[in-house]
Amino acid sequence: MVKQEKQAEPKPAQKPPVPEAAAETTAQSPAAGAEEALAALAAERDELKDRVLRLAAETDNFKKRLERDKADFLRRANEGIVKDLLPVLDNLERALGHADEPGNQGSLAEGVSLTSQEFLKVLERHGLEKIEALGQPFNPEFHEAMMQQEDPAQDENTVLMELQKGYVFQGRLLRPAMVVVSKKPAPSDDEGAEIKITIN
Repeated sequence: MVKQEKQAEPKPAQKPPVPEAAAETTAQSPAAGAEEALAALAAERDELKDRVLRLAAETDNFKKRLERDKADFLRRANEGIVKDLLPVLDNLERALGHADEPGNQGSLAEGVSLTSQEFLKVLERHGLEKIEALGQPFNPEFHEAMMQQEDPAQDENTVLMELQKGYVFQGRLLRPAMVVVSKKPAPSDDEGAEIKITIN
């Protein structure tokens, strides 16, 4: 009779022993992880807060710098206009200096006329344009009607007279021209009677 050898039963796998410190860490890991995550979020919050404060300070400084640059630009622009107008002022002073001399009335008028033309040229160089009004159809965008005047020779709403010149500065209306506008004469009583007879 053959003896069957008894097979050895496999021993269950033993887990390696866990050190006590590691066991404590494993037990505390959820709480420690939450604390670490909270600390990371707090650090990120502080960093973002600092960045926002720095951006706000930079924006404020940028606005102040823009305002200073704008004021400086306007100051320089005005300086250029005033410098260009100084020769006009010189010519006016010369004309006034000769005004009291006898026999200079004609030359005074001519000098003032030339100075006026020079003054207008300087302003035109800086973007001023005169509005054409006389003889033009009335345009409410550029003309301001001060009164109407009957004129059978003109079309209705034609500018007959310019009381004050109007100007456009760099494409924008600076001042409308004040004008007198034409209107057709009112029909006389005879014409009204004829019209009534024709209608009947």
